Amino acid sequence: MSTVLPTRRPLSPHARELHTPLISVVIPCLNEAENIEACVAAALRSLRAMGVPSEVVVVDNNSEDDSARLAEGAGARVVVERRRGYGSAYLAGFEASRGRYIVMADADLTYDFNEIPRFVAALEDGAEMVIGDRMDNIQPGAMPWLHRYIGNPILTGLLNLFFSTGVKDAHCGMRALRRDVLPRLDLRTTGMEFASEMVIRAAKEELRIAEFPIEYRPRGGESKLSSFRDGWRHLRFLLVHSPNHLFIVPGALLAGFGALIVAVVGSGLAFFGRSWGLHALIGGALLMIVGTQVLALGLCAHAYGTYFMGERDPWFDRMRARFRLEHGLLLGGAFALIGMAMAAIIVASWASHGFGSLAYERLAIVGASLMIVGIQIFFSSFLLSILGLRRTG
Repeated sequence: MSTVLPTRRPLSPHARELHTPLISVVIPCLNEAENIEACVAAALRSLRAMGVPSEVVVVDNNSEDDSARLAEGAGARVVVERRRGYGSAYLAGFEASRGRYIVMADADLTYDFNEIPRFVAALEDGAEMVIGDRMDNIQPGAMPWLHRYIGNPILTGLLNLFFSTGVKDAHCGMRALRRDVLPRLDLRTTGMEFASEMVIRAAKEELRIAEFPIEYRPRGGESKLSSFRDGWRHLRFLLVHSPNHLFIVPGALLAGFGALIVAVVGSGLAFFGRSWGLHALIGGALLMIVGTQVLALGLCAHAYGTYFMGERDPWFDRMRARFRLEHGLLLGGAFALIGMAMAAIIVASWASHGFGSLAYERLAIVGASLMIVGIQIFFSSFLLSILGLRRTG
């Protein structure tokens, strides 16, 4: 959950140790020759005013201009990361930096480097990650209306809905974190979705997240953002890391609605004042089958996240503590046996009538659907068990 912290506070005594930098300002840079000198100079001025050991690390992301040379000349330590990408640059910068506290900021002059002391003070006050909130302090022309009123609010809202972070501006590029939380975050993405990954991983690890308002200025030079491509990458990342919203909820709704249709139409009951025919029954069977498959995929996604990526989900943890492979096999087998019993009834009746024409369309559809669902549950249970072989506790 995010909190608003005071603007600044004196650094604690241990922060003045001289043997290693206290603060590392990490700046990713791709063809920012127009701005990088001013950014490095502003960061160094702010750090010198604080009077603590510090450094500025510029990650040159395989620029085609003089960005690296200009950054080094301005006083930064330059690291070259040839694999392009916002996340790639920051991962290289984090690895190269030495400070106890890492402050992140872009190389386009959109952020005020005089805010560095506020970010560090928040970390000193106990926060483990600090994020700026630009949304109420955007200068004219600094952010396109599509980003300000549609893209950022929607993506931040979804992130909060899925992961309960309480962050107001999940994509602000000026933020800070403690170095010792990096192993817990286990950051991996290489593109713009890196910003979302940081917040999601922080929420899942229950880090103390602080947030306060900062100013956002018009950038210098040409923007590297692609509204729809980068927006889709963020949305895709949110969905992939939320199996409940991507698989479990839609799958449960589809399977439940489909089962209701199959039960009502298959039994011949009137609904909405009329009797429904084969087409409705086929539609219900399709929804039930697809929903079951989506649910199974969601459970497998949860299992993979838990056993291979260190994810933690209380709901899934409770389910895997209560249910075993044998429960799934019994459930799937029961569905399949009921379906096969219906098929046997049809075959027996067909034989008793001299293998003539059949008139059990509804029973055939229901029986076939139950067999398919049973087979899905049966083999999905085995797959979940296979994924669980990696279980460590």
